[in-house]
Amino acid sequence: MPGKLYNMTPKEIVEALDKYIIGQDEAKKSVAVALRNRYRRSLLSEEMMEEVTPKNILMMGPTGVGKTEIARRLAKLMDAPFVKVEATKFTEVGYVGRDVDSMVRDLVETAIRITKASKLEEKYAVADDIAEEKIIDAIVPGSKKAAGDQKSGPFDFILNNGGYQSQKQQYEEQQQKKAEEEAAKSNTGDLGLQREQVRQQLREGRLEDQYIEIQVTDQPKSNELDMSNEGMGIAIGNIFGDMMPKKTKTKKVTVREARKILREEEAQNLIDMDQVTEEALTNAEQNGIIFIDEIDKIASGSSYGSGADVSREGVQRDILPIVEGSVVNTKHGPVKTDHMLFIGAGAFSVAKPEDLIPELQGRFPIRVELENLSEDDFKRILTVPQNALIKQQVALLETEGVEIEFTDDAIQEIAHMAFLMNEQTENIGARRLHTIIEKLLEDISFNLPDPSKDRIVVDREYVEQKFKEKIHPVELDKFIL
Repeated sequence: MPGKLYNMTPKEIVEALDKYIIGQDEAKKSVAVALRNRYRRSLLSEEMMEEVTPKNILMMGPTGVGKTEIARRLAKLMDAPFVKVEATKFTEVGYVGRDVDSMVRDLVETAIRITKASKLEEKYAVADDIAEEKIIDAIVPGSKKAAGDQKSGPFDFILNNGGYQSQKQQYEEQQQKKAEEEAAKSNTGDLGLQREQVRQQLREGRLEDQYIEIQVTDQPKSNELDMSNEGMGIAIGNIFGDMMPKKTKTKKVTVREARKILREEEAQNLIDMDQVTEEALTNAEQNGIIFIDEIDKIASGSSYGSGADVSREGVQRDILPIVEGSVVNTKHGPVKTDHMLFIGAGAFSVAKPEDLIPELQGRFPIRVELENLSEDDFKRILTVPQNALIKQQVALLETEGVEIEFTDDAIQEIAHMAFLMNEQTENIGARRLHTIIEKLLEDISFNLPDPSKDRIVVDREYVEQKFKEKIHPVELDKFIL
């Protein structure tokens, strides 16, 4: 199922990533080519398509340089199902850890959510019309269906004395029905006119804040028993399937809220969930991407103690069949992992890629090394991306009616400080900027809102002064000079 990403060339994918991630051109290029190859594969004959498997990627680089950010931006950029997992969570509980198959089940759930959302989008136009009719029914008195027209459930036969009705009951019901029909005929003209007037007012938006009563399906709270090891769930309420009639409840809401509620409900009723599931499973199998973070933490390096190695190597052996290609049972049906793309990522500061078991190494043929961030990179991270930290802070303080301006030399000083602190203490990459910016603006944020301040300029002198107070004088040379 091609997504919007399939219309993008590798260069365009890299350009889209450049808006949010500074540097790391090699990693972006590898990811863009791998994704474009999915599209190229979809154009092959079925026989050849089965033979072409994705070339999985292994990203290596210190924390905070953009590995996870590249993955997260890809997820937002594309329509294909995407899931991020931490390899370490599979080692958490002794030697067992969480069931490794769960990453594929998570991917299937994501695929179903994406497919369902796109199907709902298609049905909204029809659902809007149905919702409008229901709102008019609620506003115009006498236009609702008679209460006696309610559908009977399969248990009504048992509950109503075996379905037996006396002749007297039948006669009374027939007479009542005739009277209602005659009354309805006489009122049809007036009601029709009223309905049209209300419809016109609705479309002009004049009734948005009027309260009405609507009937909505009562969604019972989930009572699912999840057997997580098998990945199967039993919903107690669904054991009888559709035998039980759906419960409805009356809600008093404004027309604006009613339109949203009824639109969603009607769109849900219009979509075929069997078709959604079928398409979602195909989408997960053919286009799914699984990002396995912290993969270096399950490598059995010689420098590790021998105690935990059993667990780590066990997790690698569990992940291996999924990356190689196998069938995983999910509650929506079996899913093949042969054509899913796996992106592994890790700092590999202690362990090396060679410390992974050879079979797993062979399944990640494309290796990309991400570089440490330079001082210039820090400066660009602060100002260039669409969600740059400086832009975020300006927008946040604008909400308090304050205009804040960072001078060029202040930005240069912040970048210089972040670079030095990473060099001389722990290297946490771009996350160091968050620490510095938060400390820098702590007092300003704390004292807002302040009617006397409408503009604040942050310059180099302010940055230096601020950190003189925060850092012990003995350590000042180490961090700033």
